[in-house]
Amino acid sequence: MEKTKTGKQKPAYGMASNCAFMIRRAWRECKGVLSVCAGLIFCGVAASQLELFVVPAILDAVEGGAAPGALARLILWFTLGMVLVRSLRAYLDENTIFGRILVRSSLCLDLHMHFCRTSFPHTEDPDYIKHTKKASKCLDSNGDAGEAIWKTLTDLATNVISFVIYLLVLSQVGPWVALLCMALSAASYFAGERIRVWRYNRREEEAALLHKLDYVIFRSRDMELAKDIRIFGIGPWLTELYDKYTRLYQDFYAKSMRYYLWADLLDGVLALLRNGAAYGLLIAMALRGELGAAEFVLYFMAVSGFAQWVTGIFTQLGILHRQSLELSTLREVMDTPEPFQFEGGKPLPVKDGHLYQLELRDVSFRYPGADADTLSHVNLTIHPGEKLAVVGKNGAGKTTLIKLLCGLYDPTQGQVLLDGEDIRQYDRRDYYKHFSAVFQQFSVMAGTMAENVAQVRGDKVDLPQVWDCLERAGVADKIRELPQREDTHLGREVYLDGVDLSGGQMQRLMLARALYKNAPVVVLDEPTAALDPIAESDLYQRYNDLTGDRTSVYISHRLASTRFCDRVLLIENGGIAEEGTHEELLKQGGRYAYLFDIQSKYYKEGAMEDE
Repeated sequence: MEKTKTGKQKPAYGMASNCAFMIRRAWRECKGVLSVCAGLIFCGVAASQLELFVVPAILDAVEGGAAPGALARLILWFTLGMVLVRSLRAYLDENTIFGRILVRSSLCLDLHMHFCRTSFPHTEDPDYIKHTKKASKCLDSNGDAGEAIWKTLTDLATNVISFVIYLLVLSQVGPWVALLCMALSAASYFAGERIRVWRYNRREEEAALLHKLDYVIFRSRDMELAKDIRIFGIGPWLTELYDKYTRLYQDFYAKSMRYYLWADLLDGVLALLRNGAAYGLLIAMALRGELGAAEFVLYFMAVSGFAQWVTGIFTQLGILHRQSLELSTLREVMDTPEPFQFEGGKPLPVKDGHLYQLELRDVSFRYPGADADTLSHVNLTIHPGEKLAVVGKNGAGKTTLIKLLCGLYDPTQGQVLLDGEDIRQYDRRDYYKHFSAVFQQFSVMAGTMAENVAQVRGDKVDLPQVWDCLERAGVADKIRELPQREDTHLGREVYLDGVDLSGGQMQRLMLARALYKNAPVVVLDEPTAALDPIAESDLYQRYNDLTGDRTSVYISHRLASTRFCDRVLLIENGGIAEEGTHEELLKQGGRYAYLFDIQSKYYKEGAMEDE
């Protein structure tokens, strides 16, 4: 969004552009949506005109001395017309939802696919996440902008066409009558809207009050907290909070109702002025014989309905404006430029059996909004087939370094090189195929154990390879104990028969996933964090077998594990403080040796306490 001179965010797309966008989407996904809208507009206009002319037409026929048969046929034709129009409208209303849901679903799919495929930095950008949530909200339900806009456009078109017809009718009495009705109707709408919008502008305040009230209610009903509520005597405090937020919301609601009352009173006064002036003129003209009974009734009904169309136009324009803002957010998210190259980048196929060299050349990285670099002027070469350990305190930049190597971030300064070539030139998805990684945060699909290892569905899973990876990761025995073995569902969010694994078992399952991918570079970000020391030692003993001759990078918080690696890096103060083998670093007696000594004492003291 651009910013206006007042500092407010200006939407990137206007109302006309967003309407055209939705029409193009409907034309592509379901042309029936546009046909149904046209049919509803026709029915709405036709129904309003039949209602406007039916009584004057009958009166005109009576005044003209029409025969009873002709009068009956006239009434019959009007009745049939109303029945047909209303029946068609009811049919269209009943069936319009299917096409509109199809169009909204296509937008949902595009948004979700965009988020799944977008560059990784976007997934950690608070502004991008906030805009994505706002964009998703306009597609949540039938009443949100992604679908409700069709009703708004239909009602707006119906109101505009009916307004023009009524305007032509009233102009027969005199142009100033139409102008008077239009001016007072507009004044009534804008004056009332200025008051009614008070609550809309304070919707966040109202939502905050309701959120606090709902939170207190939810916590007081939470059975898991029942013990703490009783033991610590929290009940009276929760009751006090409930009473407090209830009073605050009641005050807010009462204040908004007072605003609505003034809006209704003002609307009534302006309506009285408008109708009184118009009706007075019509009555005077009728008394002077300038209007017949049929004309009087026609103009009288036109005055009564005229305000409806004027108010309807402004109301629908206001709704359309708000919906357009939401759709603009949706389009801005989907049009967000990507920092990485994807399909437009240079292809990078995986070479079977090839050992890759990775290099960080004068790399610095600073997170958006941070005051200092997390990594500063780092130079590192990871040789083909080398096993590298990265250690350091929490927050030192270990995971950041790993994500730079994997191409999840681009450096703020410097280059990440693969076999001497800058990775920014490549299709980033092709680059990702070169890495088998297990991060501290990982995703779990609502599928079977085998599908979660293979990351594909159904018959595409190579079961022998899945079991081989489960064995190597040390979790095969657990999977064999499950009711459906590898076909057991993981998690209970979707499947009622799903099972949950412990933290250590889940880490082993993720390790099996990385092994299944069998990429030339293995990256493990604290793969044993949820394992006990014995299980961790068992995994380390098989470390060489797990990684084979592939290049591997490994983050660990337990320094004893680094003895299995060819080289160890200690990250501190945004750079590489020490490097060498485990034994070499211990002999240096530096920071690494100091940290190792502290950990060793911890384990020794723990062992003595156990004894």
